[in-house]
Amino acid sequence: MSDTPEKHISKPGWLTIKLPKDDNYLKMKGISEEKRLHTIYSSGKCPNMGEIWNAGTATFMILGDVCTLSGKFCTTQTGKPQPVDTNEPKKIAQSVKPLNLKHVVITSVNQNNLPDGGAAIWAAAVRKIKNFKP
Repeated sequence: MSDTPEKHISKPGWLTIKLPKDDNYLKMKGISEEKRLHTIYSSGKCPNMGEIWNAGTATFMILGDVCTLSGKFCTTQTGKPQPVDTNEPKKIAQSVKPLNLKHVVITSVNQNNLPDGGAAIWAAAVRKIKNFKP
């Protein structure tokens, strides 16, 4: 073991991503926080969220933000989830139009503690989104 301190090596510029601060990003972030929605970008610490949101796409994570399984490459919190928000599908659907989204992707944490695994919330989310923006 060496007594000399290690030198800090800076990351190359192409590897560093700055978080966006433009209107689309701020609008999406504001609506997500206001409606207490979860996105894979925030829960999964996705570095590309600004680019994706600016392209008119959002990935909503339903069934909360705590997963009952632990994936090696996933940064989503693992543990005992909170009770499912049955209004979550409606809140997501109400967010689609003001955000002027072209594409909506739905993903979820694993909720193997639920009798249907969360299938009812999945179905409701798809139906509500299609009702607000076919």
